[in-house]
Amino acid sequence: MTVLTIPDILSAQGGFLNPGPSRYGIAGVWGKTFDPVTDIHFFQIAGVAFWDYDPIWRDWAPESMKFKIEGSAGTAYAPKNRIMASLSMLAHYELDFLAGARLTPYIEGGLGVAYTDFQVTDPEPPGETQGSRFNFNPLIGIGLEFNGKSGDSFFATVRLSHISNGDLNSENRGVNAVVFLVGRFFGKHR
Repeated sequence: MTVLTIPDILSAQGGFLNPGPSRYGIAGVWGKTFDPVTDIHFFQIAGVAFWDYDPIWRDWAPESMKFKIEGSAGTAYAPKNRIMASLSMLAHYELDFLAGARLTPYIEGGLGVAYTDFQVTDPEPPGETQGSRFNFNPLIGIGLEFNGKSGDSFFATVRLSHISNGDLNSENRGVNAVVFLVGRFFGKHR
């Protein structure tokens, strides 16, 4: 009997008994570049999924720390229509000490990969180009979750986003943008 229970205990400690996401969400994403050019605007739809942080990374983490996977797809619509898509993983930390009955602020940061069907050229000499359509995408943000009286949860986030190819191409002019997300969570908070 002891032999049969040891795998269950080990699986529970490793987080394997409940491997699925604890929460989901969907968001509209709007962004605008500010460096090296300021004329690219984009809109995407994003899907997010949350897991408790410590079972995924097998390390202790506070209960308010979550692991988040986010996928988005959409278009850059100014100055030309171009396809954009990204997949990111983030650490999402709720600032419980600032939370109220219905509002919870949070910070998040992470890294992803992005495809942009455009490449920018720095208008300043020597005119370095972006160099690649496939790029790394570090990002950092701050947001606020709002819990309605009916139990619905909504969120708004503002982020700084950078895309560059990490010097995998000799031309590596990064693109910086400010990004806004507004969306809704599904599933119970905590």
